[in-house]
Amino acid sequence: MAQLTTSVDGPVLTVTLTRPEARNAMTWEMYDGLVRACQQVNADEGLRVLLLRGSGGAFVAGTDISQFLEFEDGSDGVAYEARVEEIVSTLASVDAVTVAAVEGACVGGGLALAAACDLRVADASAVFGVPIARTLGNCLSQANVDRLVRLMGRGTAGELLLLGRLLPASRMHELGFVQEVAPEGGFDQLVADVVDRLAAHAPLTLWASRGMLRATGGVPLPQPEEEMISRVYGSEDFRGGVRAFVEKVRPRWRGW
Repeated sequence: MAQLTTSVDGPVLTVTLTRPEARNAMTWEMYDGLVRACQQVNADEGLRVLLLRGSGGAFVAGTDISQFLEFEDGSDGVAYEARVEEIVSTLASVDAVTVAAVEGACVGGGLALAAACDLRVADASAVFGVPIARTLGNCLSQANVDRLVRLMGRGTAGELLLLGRLLPASRMHELGFVQEVAPEGGFDQLVADVVDRLAAHAPLTLWASRGMLRATGGVPLPQPEEEMISRVYGSEDFRGGVRAFVEKVRPRWRGW
C-alpha cells in the first residue's frame, strides 16, 4: 500500500499520509512524495489549495525512527536536518495556499510540516509537541525553530522544546497556531468548509496575500512587490469584483 496518496478535486490537491500503523511517521518515501505533490501544484496554475492530512486518526508522529539506526556520527545528523529543511521549505513556498488538517499526533517532524503550512485546523484530539529532549535526544534545525517561534512565541516554543510537553488543540488555538478547532464529530466538515472557502476566493488575492504573509517569515516574494500589486489591480478579476460589488451580485473569479 502506498504510504502517501494524492487526489485532485477542482482547484484542490489533497495529500494524505497513509501509514496509520506508525501514526504516519514519515519515511523518505513519504517525504519524497510530498515534494512531488508540491511540484505537481507548482506545474498546474489551476491547483490553488494544497491540503495535507493524515489517516487513522493521526497527522504525523515525526520521522520514522528506524532511519536513525543507520547514523554513524554527527555528520549524518547535519545531512538529515539539511534534507528535512529542504523538504519543509519546499512545502512552505509552494504555489498554493496550504492547509494542515491535524488529528491526533502532530509531533516532531509533523509539527515542522504543520508550521510550514499557511493555515492549520484541528480536531479536538490533536496534540502538538517536540518531545525530543525526553525521547530521542536529537535537535531541530535553526530554521524549524524559527518557524515555531514566529507562530507560537518563544515561550511556547521553549515549553515544547525544553520541557517536552504535548499541548492540546485548544491551547494551540488560543496561541493562534491553530486557526479553528472542530467540535466533536465535526472535523471532516470543518476541513471541507475551510477548503471550500479558499477555493471560492479570488485566486490572485490569495496569491498575493499568501506571498506577503510568507515573506514575513523569510520566504522570498514570488515577484517584486510592485509587480505583484500591479498584477492584482490590473486583473480582470479586480475589475469584475468591483462591478459585482457595485451591482450587489456574486463575483466570478477567473484568476486573471
